[in-house]
Amino acid sequence: MCGGSEMYLLAKIFKKVQIPAIKNSSIDSSSKVASAAHIVDTTMGKYSYVGNYSTVIDADIGNFCSIADNVIIGGASHPLEWVSTSPVFQKGKNILKKNFFNHPFETTSRTVVKNDVWIGSNCLIKSGITIGSGAVIGMGSIVTKDVKAYEIWAGNPARFIRKRFDDETIERLLDSRWWDWDDSRIKKHSDLMNNIEEFIKKISSSNKNL
Repeated sequence: MCGGSEMYLLAKIFKKVQIPAIKNSSIDSSSKVASAAHIVDTTMGKYSYVGNYSTVIDADIGNFCSIADNVIIGGASHPLEWVSTSPVFQKGKNILKKNFFNHPFETTSRTVVKNDVWIGSNCLIKSGITIGSGAVIGMGSIVTKDVKAYEIWAGNPARFIRKRFDDETIERLLDSRWWDWDDSRIKKHSDLMNNIEEFIKKISSSNKNL
C-alpha cells in the first residue's frame, strides 16, 4: 500500500494529466487554463486564469482575471414560455440526438467578465450577464444579474455586499485602464499594487506629465 505522501503525489500527478478541453477559443499566451477545465467559444485576455474543473462557454474574459476551481460561466438556457423546455423541440444538435421539430431558439447568450475580476470557487455565473472590472464574486455564489465595477457580490442568489472602494477611486482606476498597459509600464507601477492611495497618486502624476 502507498503511504499518505505517496497517495498525495499520485493524486497530484493524476490531476495534472487531466488536460483542459478547449474548443473554438482564443486564450492569450500569458494566461492559464488548469486541469480538466472545459472552455468553448471563449476569449481570454492576458494574465488571466481558469481553475481546475471549471467550465466556460460563450464568454469574453478580460485581463488579470482570477477564476477559481469548479466555476461554471455561461451555458445553455431553455425556453420557459414553450409547452416543453426539452431541446428535442428546438433546432440544432442536442445531447439526446433527437428533434421532433426544429423550432428556432438561441440556447446561449454571450457572457462578459471584464478585467481584474476575481470569481471564487464553486460559483455559477448565468449566461448573458456582465461582470464589471475589479468585481469580486464570493465562493459558492450563484450570479443571475449584472455586477458593476469594483462591487463585491455573494450568496445564493448572489446579492450586492459592498463596493471595494469609494466612487472617486473606482472612477480613477477605471480611467487608468491599467490592465491594458504593456508589461514594462505595469512593472514600473507594480511596487504600489498593494497601496491604492499611492498608486492613484502616481498614475495621476504620470498623466499630468504626458
